[in-house]
Formats: sequence, C-alpha cells, structure tokens
Amino acid sequence: MRNLFILSMMSLLIGCGTTGTGAPSDDKLDQEEVSSTESEVQEEDFIYRLVTEKEEYDQGSDVQVYAELEYVGDEDSVEITHAASPFYFPIYEVSREYDIGYSMNEPLLTTVLKKGEPLREEYTGSGGFSGEDSEEFKEFIQQVMDGDFPKGFYEVHGYTNFNYKEQNYQLDTKVQFKLKN
Repeated sequence: MRNLFILSMMSLLIGCGTTGTGAPSDDKLDQEEVSSTESEVQEEDFIYRLVTEKEEYDQGSDVQVYAELEYVGDEDSVEITHAASPFYFPIYEVSREYDIGYSMNEPLLTTVLKKGEPLREEYTGSGGFSGEDSEEFKEFIQQVMDGDFPKGFYEVHGYTNFNYKEQNYQLDTKVQFKLKN
C-alpha cells in the first residue's frame, strides 16, 4: 500500500512538470539555426509567401513578418473570398514550447487579386491566454501582444486560407527568427 502511495505521488509530481520555463540563454540561442527567413509555396495559380525581414532581431526592435498571396494564372484578375484576412500567423516559441495563437473575425469578405500583383499583409501581433495559464505564460503573451517579443527562437507557421470558384485553398509554410538581447 505504501509503495502504491509513493508511486502515485511520483506520477503526480512528474505529470505536473511544466515546460517552457524562463528565457533561453544566449548560448542556447546561438545553437539554434534559422533554416528559413523566406518561404514560398504554390498551388495551381496561387503563390503564398511568408517572410521575416531578418534572421535575428535585437530585443525591443520591431519584428517584421509579412505574408503575400499572388495570382499567376491566365485571367487579368480573380475574386477570392476569405475571413477578415486570408492570412494567418500562428507562432511557436521553441525554447519555452509556447504556442502563440492567432485568431480573427470570420466575416465573408471578397478580395480581387490582380495577376502579378501580390496582396500583402504584415503581422501586427497576436496571442491570448486564459485564467488557468501560468503567470509566466501570461506575461510572455502580454509582451507579444504589445509587440515586444521576449528573447527566444520563434517559428511562424503561417498560412493562407481562401476560396476561389467554390474550391477551398490552404497553403502553408514556415519561417524562423531569433530574438536576442
């Protein structure tokens, strides 16, 4: 019985372990390799690009990330429908293992894409938390929401989601960047 109690307590303690504690050290960040600051995918007549302006930003500087959607088909222009934007910017902070969610309103909007003229949108912030999240996570997300990314290694798992001629398109890719002191 006593062994069962000890085993139960150990399982409880191990199960309650947290991930993502504290900012990564500069040494740990130096070990992380940014594999891509610009990525492009194409499906049929549409090209989706995701770009971060730099591989490494200094803490307190503006992080520049943007997405583009370009029509390259035979028509002069096409109409697509989408939510408030066709672009989504969910982000993952690798060192802390934090997901920085990205949500938006979902009205049905129409946008005209002209052949060879990319539609471009810059990332302007995201995130959210609940009362059940740790104080550390809440502080981290609040900084991101204020546009002040904490030191870390980030992956932007961007995608575009839209409809064209009753077909749904979702093109996705990722870019990475570091934020150091």
